[in-house]
Amino acid sequence: MNFQRNRQREMPEINLIALIDVLLVILIFVMTTTTYSKLSGLEINLPTADAPQSKEQPEEINVTITAVGETLINKVPVPGEDVAAIQQALQKRVTSPDKLPVVIINADAKATHQKVIDVMQAAQAAGLSQISFATQKAQH
Repeated sequence: MNFQRNRQREMPEINLIALIDVLLVILIFVMTTTTYSKLSGLEINLPTADAPQSKEQPEEINVTITAVGETLINKVPVPGEDVAAIQQALQKRVTSPDKLPVVIINADAKATHQKVIDVMQAAQAAGLSQISFATQKAQH
């Protein structure tokens, strides 16, 4: 028997206040039980050295490669553009076979990669194994 025939059914409602209360309790519980660990870095004391600076600086050969591909050794242009000409110019700058100089390559940013490789090959063919590249700091 249904005594409420003519009455319409009410739509069920979700009680939002109770839902918000439960969510806040869960949030507080999570916040209080979470452990926040602070990662500490290693503290390292680097060793110090009292050794005197070396008075002998290695001899340097400065090789400059311009944007147009011209090669200069110690600010003197190399007569040829091939590896053999660069090798001969490098060998002329070696003063002592016991103390081989360091080749420092100063290449323009727009110089071709091939010119830098040519200088490296010429240095290797001349028996110069210590090669360094000069750079400058980026300006912001």
